Amino acid sequence: METNTITKPTATTTISGSEALIHCLLAEGADLIYGYPGGAIMPFYDQLHIHQDKIQHVLTRHEQGATHAAQGFARATGKVGVAIATSGPGATNLITGIADAQIDSTPMVCITGQVGSHLLGSDAFQETDIIGISTPVTKWNYQITSAKEIPEVLAKAFYIARSGRPGPVLIDITKDAQFEEFEFAYAKCEHIRSYTPVPEIQEDQLKAAAEAINTAKKPMIVW
Repeated sequence: METNTITKPTATTTISGSEALIHCLLAEGADLIYGYPGGAIMPFYDQLHIHQDKIQHVLTRHEQGATHAAQGFARATGKVGVAIATSGPGATNLITGIADAQIDSTPMVCITGQVGSHLLGSDAFQETDIIGISTPVTKWNYQITSAKEIPEVLAKAFYIARSGRPGPVLIDITKDAQFEEFEFAYAKCEHIRSYTPVPEIQEDQLKAAAEAINTAKKPMIVW
């Protein structure tokens, strides 16, 4: 599928954060996504309706179903699965599928809506610390509070999800960041400082492990 011209890093235009999310997904080849709408993610769904000719959305009956569907898509195609949910219970319903993707090394990007940035930490309606909750079961997570962060963060999310040992990434986006307008430009991520997808092999450690196995009387290997 041909991506919209504004996803090219050489072209800039002023668009909303919610529309930027659409173009980021298209730039990463994510033209089939799974999700369940709610208040905090509705700006994204409004844009999804406008761009429905470019990106297909599968409406699941539960957010957990979206994560498992995205996992199945990733395993069947080798691409990064994408799941969408709103804040609060919508976001927390993703956790089981995210944990499963982490254990099974399945590349997945989950995007959740969040209350406005001025309400963070105030115990607002359907505000949940999804970053804190998802940290143990994701490769990386990040909370976006400004629209200008969206292109770089989404590019990193897809890079981290698919590189090295694949796994799930969660991006939480406040509602005001989805409405905010900014000059959009997108460039795919190819490197992140301090992140090494494939660690260098330590041959001395391999030899030590081989020696321990070869000299063991009753070796047991769990693969």
